[in-house]
Amino acid sequence: MKTNSLEYSTEQNRLKILGFWIFLGAEIALFGTLFATYFTLVNRTGHGPVGSEIFELTPVLIETFVLLTSSFVIGLGINAMRLGNKKAMTIFFVITLLLGLTFLGVEIFEFIHYVDIGAGITVSAFTSALLTLLGTHGAHVTLGLFWGLAIVLQVAKRGITADTSNKAFIFSLYWHFLDVVWIFIFSFVYLKGMM
Repeated sequence: MKTNSLEYSTEQNRLKILGFWIFLGAEIALFGTLFATYFTLVNRTGHGPVGSEIFELTPVLIETFVLLTSSFVIGLGINAMRLGNKKAMTIFFVITLLLGLTFLGVEIFEFIHYVDIGAGITVSAFTSALLTLLGTHGAHVTLGLFWGLAIVLQVAKRGITADTSNKAFIFSLYWHFLDVVWIFIFSFVYLKGMM
């Protein structure tokens, strides 16, 4: 594969990107399993609440807007990286991480609200599957925040090199993946559950 992009500039970099795509395949299997479990258990509410009783549109819209905006911003960061603009790349990555932190804050607030209204993880099969799915996604976002911060620090120290570009690009693939998973959560968990 011939390309002028720095992140693909060495054979090792190309193999790392291929390896990460394979890893994302395993992540798709993980989230596919969590979605299948959720869809199987969505009506198993026992004496607990159903989705329409606990889901609130405002926090979900905030989470969706913030996370999708972060996906756009990380794309701007990768573009700045490819143009060799370290300052712009760093700014876009930091904005992405701040948006991710905002998403996580709203999600934590949402979890606390669920527990407060009696929708904890042990209440029913539905709440167990729901909170496991959301929690797994949230854990991935948390990992992404630490990972992204490490990349920002490496770029600040070493600049835009073949190595840091490769790491930043792979991180952007991960971040976009989390956004795609969120679109499925938003569409098939929240919106469907509110009906």
